[in-house]
Amino acid sequence: MISIARPILVTLLIAFSSVSVFAKARIPLGEREVLNKVYDLPDTDEFKLKDGNFMDLATLHKEFNIAYLLPLYITAEPKLVGFDAQTESYYDIPQDQIDAILASQKLNKEALIKLPFYTRYGGKIVGVLIIGLLIWGVLPSKKEKVEPTNI
Repeated sequence: MISIARPILVTLLIAFSSVSVFAKARIPLGEREVLNKVYDLPDTDEFKLKDGNFMDLATLHKEFNIAYLLPLYITAEPKLVGFDAQTESYYDIPQDQIDAILASQKLNKEALIKLPFYTRYGGKIVGVLIIGLLIWGVLPSKKEKVEPTNI
């Protein structure tokens, strides 16, 4: 009897203790800054930072999203910034210096700061589909009238 009760007790203890852990988990919701590396600049002294790392170009924008996976809308349009991949930090660079970097590397600014389709519109599409499915699930369906037959 004791050999059967111990595994059951341990199983129940694990099951009920894990529920409290999942109850504390929250889905992140809100605005966040997103930093995406868009161009790897050559590792030359011109692009070397004070700490010895090399700078790259990245876009920085703010978006309102759900769980970091569903961007609903963009709150701040993207801008080009300097990016250090080693420390994952960015540097605000004046516009004239960014234009000089783009000219020296023969880059198109509009092509670099363009956001992907999913970031711009995908979250809205998925959000509308989820809301549509919720509404469709709540609406009552028509029930077929059944005609009684005599046997």
